[in-house]
Amino acid sequence: MKKKKNLLQAYQQAPWRVQLQWIGVFLLILVLIAAVAGVYLNISARSAAAGRRIQVLEIRISELKREINDLSTRLAAISSAGEMYTRIEDEDYVALNPLQVTYLEVPGYQPKTDTRLAPPPNVEAISSPILKPQFTISLWDWLRDNVWSRSETPVIIEEEVIP
Repeated sequence: MKKKKNLLQAYQQAPWRVQLQWIGVFLLILVLIAAVAGVYLNISARSAAAGRRIQVLEIRISELKREINDLSTRLAAISSAGEMYTRIEDEDYVALNPLQVTYLEVPGYQPKTDTRLAPPPNVEAISSPILKPQFTISLWDWLRDNVWSRSETPVIIEEEVIP
């Protein structure tokens, strides 16, 4: 029995080694949690910056739509019948009777006879590959390119939040 106890003691590690092993396992778990949290924060920051850029672009789109509507309204106002008559009177134009007008025939002029509203339908062969290159990259290459490499400085838009 004593020999068995001595044999177990020979294979048993010192208490301080067991404590170091537990500390090492704890630190390894802590580093893994920190790495996952870092990747999560990086992706969250990028998505927040992209969301802010989308908001800025949507604001710009609405401003351009308002400007287009304003210009369309101004065009309608200056091409209205009342405005056109006012401009005719200011320029001293004279209204003609259609029966008194002389029409000239221009030799070689062919007026448009048919109106095509849309081009005829046709089938075009798609020459691009079915899978886009973004979907053929491995996870390891994506991590190397997007997570572990330095991120390039993006173009800064006004009021943009950069991570």
